[in-house]
Amino acid sequence: MKKLFAAALMTAAVSAAFAGPMPEKVTMVYVKAPFNLQNMVMKEKGMLEKAFEKDGVKVEWKVITSGAKQAQAMAAGSVDVSAVMNTASLLMANGAGNPVYVASGVSHPADTFAIIGKPGTKLTVADLKGKKVAGPRGTVLHQLLVAALVKNGMKASDVEFLAMDIPAAMAAVTSGQVDAALLAASGIIKAQEAGCSVITTAKDIVNVNLVMTASKSFAEKHPEALATVVRVEREALEWINANWDEAVKIGAKEHGISIADAEKLAKWSNYYNALTEADVKGLEIDQQFLVENGMMRQPVDVKSIVLPIAMQK
Repeated sequence: MKKLFAAALMTAAVSAAFAGPMPEKVTMVYVKAPFNLQNMVMKEKGMLEKAFEKDGVKVEWKVITSGAKQAQAMAAGSVDVSAVMNTASLLMANGAGNPVYVASGVSHPADTFAIIGKPGTKLTVADLKGKKVAGPRGTVLHQLLVAALVKNGMKASDVEFLAMDIPAAMAAVTSGQVDAALLAASGIIKAQEAGCSVITTAKDIVNVNLVMTASKSFAEKHPEALATVVRVEREALEWINANWDEAVKIGAKEHGISIADAEKLAKWSNYYNALTEADVKGLEIDQQFLVENGMMRQPVDVKSIVLPIAMQK
């Protein structure tokens, strides 16, 4: 009897934690790069729309590829949830006074982020001194560049960094307008097909962690809606694991690459859902690096920006 009573109390507590009015609309960022299968499957199969149908909640998708710009959109109130944000952008946003919360895990895709050299070159990180490097500012790719330079006894100012989004950076490096670019996933594959070479990946340099995030306002006002989004994202991963070949085909189609290349990127992605204490520790280590290298204004309490639901399996 005591066990039943305790279980009832726990159920009531969980229900209370997620109680809250459902919004009329949930605006969610759609990000297919580097190779976010959960996001691609959710959108392709209309999983989120189906989950909210009974509550009459509309789902609006917005394509914003930069984590920094995603955080800005959240601050402006034009985005509620980002299906995928890199933790560098997450930390920098919070350090700048823009509260963004972690709602779930997505992947640990260190092999899908890289610094790429222009065609006809075989550059090392040390060779980048004084060179032009293009890529998205305030992202994990930017963190990768700085971390790689520091590892080789240099600093950020030793290269001429040109801020631009990934498609523009890829066009710049493949045409030889810049010496190197910060690219991800299918961008790396397409650059290599154009004659570019990999200078280094993020593996063993940056602890790449992609997470689902929500604005503070949305998380506090609509916890039940956020819980639904998290549940659907995790159901998408379950579906992927049970229907691997079909999921990879969806990803290949979205990225415009071969099934073989899509399979490679999917296997490199290391998908997951619930964060662990090791992930939180990784955030603290990343924050220390970002602050020490002038990429983050001021440190924050990392544990306070990871919602309890993010660590619940």
